Amino acid sequence: MEQLVGVIAKALVDHPDDVRVNVVDKEHLIVYELTVHPSDVGKVIGKQGRIAKALRTVVTSAAVKMDKRVTVDIIS
Repeated sequence: MEQLVGVIAKALVDHPDDVRVNVVDKEHLIVYELTVHPSDVGKVIGKQGRIAKALRTVVTSAAVKMDKRVTVDIIS
């Protein structure tokens, strides 16, 4: 899942080398913290958050088999 978030984010940004994905595993929640170059934050979020919402939807759909909730946080 971590690789999925990274591959999608790297395809969207101008600075793919600055993309980092950190996994925070809590009791009933897995948080993927996506860190990108400050100039690429807008590209990952998209107009009105559409790209960020689509990314979260893909990750949530891929995590259906897990018994945990999954979310993606975007950090610059």
